[in-house]
Amino acid sequence: MTTKGHVYVIDDDEAMRDSLNFLLDAAGFGVTLFDNAQSFLDALPGLTFGCVVSDIRMPGLDGIELLKRMKAQHSPFPILIMTGHGDVPLAVEAMKLGALDFLEKPFEDDRLTVMIETAIHQAEPAAKSEAIAQDIAARVASLSPRERQVMEGLIAGLSNKLIARDYDISPRTIEVYRANVMTKMQAGSLSELVRLAMRAGMLKD
Repeated sequence: MTTKGHVYVIDDDEAMRDSLNFLLDAAGFGVTLFDNAQSFLDALPGLTFGCVVSDIRMPGLDGIELLKRMKAQHSPFPILIMTGHGDVPLAVEAMKLGALDFLEKPFEDDRLTVMIETAIHQAEPAAKSEAIAQDIAARVASLSPRERQVMEGLIAGLSNKLIARDYDISPRTIEVYRANVMTKMQAGSLSELVRLAMRAGMLKD
């Protein structure tokens, strides 16, 4: 059981991967190794939240392209970039694309582990928040058009009778839709439904 979080190492250099695996495993991280950026991106949807440590120069998809793709996917994973000597302009470009920091090889082991810990602590709340937002959006998406209308009526403060009148259906039918909405949204009360609607962006200030 790891206590410090997950780290995903992407480097085409096998010796570097092995070295980082040994270092990070000893420091208490769960480590997964990738020899190219594409295989990491393919696996990304199923990965537990963690910090990405990627080389900037790799054949095929390099570190810059990786950053662009993760940014396009709104990935919450923090990314640290490893650069070779003299790659500062590339590192600056990486930071502009969302890399949290960069390390020039060779780097001090302690500096890397501290940077990873900091990256995980800083990004984890946002990652959890993003996961919750996606979950709520999926609940809203599961509603039928009529259920969505009923939910909008409920969060606008309308009674079952008023919602029924708006859509020219019986209050009894509205009760059925209301029950479905509460079940699908996993809301135990109207106030909880309102909070979920706010998180989903259905209620504007």
